[in-house]
Amino acid sequence: MKASEVLGDLKRRFPNEPEYHQAVSEVLSTIEDAYNEHPEFEKSNLIERLCIPDRIFTFRVSWMDDKGRIQTNMGYRIQHNNAIGPYKGGVRFHSSVNLSILKFLAFEQTFKNSLTTLPMGGAKGGSDFNPRGKSNAEVMRFCQAFMLELWRYVGPDTDVPAGDIGVGGREVAYMYGMYKKLARENTGTFTGKGIEFGGSLIRPEATGYGNVYFLLEMLKTKDIDLKDKVVAVSGSGNVAQYTVDKLIDLGAKVVTMSDSDGYIYDPDGIDREKWNYIMELKNLYRGRIREYAEQYGVKYVAGARPWSEKCDIAMPSATQNEISGEEAAKLVANGCFAVSEGANMPSTPEAIKIFQDSKILYAPGKASNAGGVSVSGLEMTQNAQKLSWTSEEVDAKLKSIMQNIHEQCLKYGTLSDGYVNYVKGANVAGFMKVAKAMMAQGIL
Repeated sequence: MKASEVLGDLKRRFPNEPEYHQAVSEVLSTIEDAYNEHPEFEKSNLIERLCIPDRIFTFRVSWMDDKGRIQTNMGYRIQHNNAIGPYKGGVRFHSSVNLSILKFLAFEQTFKNSLTTLPMGGAKGGSDFNPRGKSNAEVMRFCQAFMLELWRYVGPDTDVPAGDIGVGGREVAYMYGMYKKLARENTGTFTGKGIEFGGSLIRPEATGYGNVYFLLEMLKTKDIDLKDKVVAVSGSGNVAQYTVDKLIDLGAKVVTMSDSDGYIYDPDGIDREKWNYIMELKNLYRGRIREYAEQYGVKYVAGARPWSEKCDIAMPSATQNEISGEEAAKLVANGCFAVSEGANMPSTPEAIKIFQDSKILYAPGKASNAGGVSVSGLEMTQNAQKLSWTSEEVDAKLKSIMQNIHEQCLKYGTLSDGYVNYVKGANVAGFMKVAKAMMAQGIL
């Protein structure tokens, strides 16, 4: 297999899908050697089968707004690969959603889920509907209309959706309620459900907490203590919120958060009181991060991202391609020695090259943000067994999973000079498990 040839063929067959091409390119460039050690993979054309989704559902979603007008959006579900378990992946509601973004996310999810060691395949879905500025009634009507189209293709042993950008507990509850009514069953078809109806403790916190747990494992390899380190975090949604929560607990100093309008810089650090304000601002009032700057009299930069600020550690937790090559160079120049991704593919290829050439600790999202889907897998287990585990039990399992993912990255990503290429480690580890499962099951 030559990565360039495979990628060239995919670009020819699926043009105008840059995010999908980017995700495939990153994986192929790191697994090429491992793949070529197994001639049986090439004989069965495994790489092409792994890159192309099993199936894609595309549908129109029609719903009524509060003024009685009928609105239309597009809905999608990408079922990428189920070699190691039911399709599993979030649903994203955002105006930027298109097939390219969802195909990249589903592709990444396949390897991320493989890394968790839990029996889950890869999928992703969503719509170009944006919940921002919509009433609860409008969000409910949209979610119900979305599920009216999707419900036939999901189920506890088939495809288990969850939340993502724009889809939190409210949206999951509305979608699950509609699914339950249509399917006439009460099963673990969604994860990220409310604790009152089958959700798992620690699930809202899981992606952020897991990212910090992975960061701790990376820092241990260099004998670095997280306490008092200055951390720049992007985003102010679920992942960023609980990343900051855990960082505060562990004594780190978080100086930035952001949203799509801009970022705040608080040189004194975000403490517990300020974090509580952000939680209320974002989850109750659905406000903008600039209101934090007004409340506490700190710097706010409109239309920018926080990567020009000085920090020891960067934890991008917003969206894809949010760190450019130029911003990565600024981070390194300002003394940043570790980057752990809470979002999916937030660093551009140029940024990743700068991080790795500078030999700083760099963790790709498929490894460091796998905590969310890990606890989703644990939620599936609890639902299947009709059990509910304590917070302590779930948190302990989450820590163990993140430590195991780190060990796999070390196994496959440690280079001859001792530097750990976490991108290669995560990709090879995730790929080998899926590839062997596919080979064992024959040409399907």
